[in-house]
Amino acid sequence: MFGLIRTVLSAFLAVLMLALPVAAFNTNARSAFVLDINTGTVLLNKDADTPLPPASMSKLMTLYVAFEALGDGRLTLDEQLPVSQHAMSYGGSTMFLDTTDRVRVEDLLRGIIVLSGNDACVVIAEALSPDGTEAGFARYMTQRAQKMGMTNSTFANSNGWPAAGHRMSTRDLALLATRLIKDFPQYYPLFSEREFAFDGRAPQNVHNRNPLLGLGIGADGLKTGHTSEAGYGLVGSAKQGDRRIVFVISGLDSAKARAEESEAIVNWAFRQFTLRPIATAGTVIAEADVWMGRAPRVGLTPAEDLYALMPVLGGDAVEAEVVFNSPIEAPIAKGQEIAKLILKPEGLDETAFPLVADRDIAAGGFVTRVKTAAITLLHRLQEGPQGS
Repeated sequence: MFGLIRTVLSAFLAVLMLALPVAAFNTNARSAFVLDINTGTVLLNKDADTPLPPASMSKLMTLYVAFEALGDGRLTLDEQLPVSQHAMSYGGSTMFLDTTDRVRVEDLLRGIIVLSGNDACVVIAEALSPDGTEAGFARYMTQRAQKMGMTNSTFANSNGWPAAGHRMSTRDLALLATRLIKDFPQYYPLFSEREFAFDGRAPQNVHNRNPLLGLGIGADGLKTGHTSEAGYGLVGSAKQGDRRIVFVISGLDSAKARAEESEAIVNWAFRQFTLRPIATAGTVIAEADVWMGRAPRVGLTPAEDLYALMPVLGGDAVEAEVVFNSPIEAPIAKGQEIAKLILKPEGLDETAFPLVADRDIAAGGFVTRVKTAAITLLHRLQEGPQGS
């Protein structure tokens, strides 16, 4: 009587959505992940769950924790933080801070985003660490990442300096980028700044390393990364019209390859896919049996207009089905999520959309319960004895 029901909706969707298998993007990256944020559609997945050295791309986690601290008052943008000997000792990309400095938090954030300052990360880390050390902050970042669903991320430091066990997957980096965009819209414009000249220091080191900024393709973030161990990588995002994508590439062999690959991915993601309507809010697209209710069935409908990202070329109907546990026990409230519509376009990961009840259904009274009990008993008698 009870169980998971899958209802195929090919006839319903064939009229609305036609698609050929999408040609996958042929990337030279060691690992890559491309996500359409609006629909949650994964457009490209190449070894996206493999933990790899993230280099400076892991600075995005330090930034996320810092933005959280700004939100709850543990930091303020105008607060000035001291620079430790440990922070000053880092090489690579830096803000050229020294122990005589006290630096505004806002300048540190811009120094991390635009200049990729290893020293700036450590200043933030030591200010927010549970024990005042960068190592303690790295442990906190790992715990916070796990709670955010970034299950293939572990941190040994705040800035991506090569270290044993400092790893992130490209899927985790895409999740982190998405959270930065959605959770902190007030700070996200910092990622599109192309220059930051801190205190007149190091005039040769004022430019944002993101190669896509200023190309006119909607790119507005987020962070590059490079070490000899990790190769060249980029966590990027671009917005064209109402669509936004996030992408991550890792393990390329040069800055030139990173720039070319990134631009090609953005163009491919926006040119080869388009949003198409699936169903309007309130349209009943399937029904489910109701258990112990005053009505035997309930309609399943989207709570809002649904759109899906599809390849631009036409072709065969998309496979789709409605999934729910049947029968659904009363009482049921109108608008209650009770099922999912799952689309399975060939060549792409499946996408799930919630479906809700189209009306209230109250629990049945005494007569309903007696009738249901009798039907259940008859059904079991017809099935015969169970056993092996």
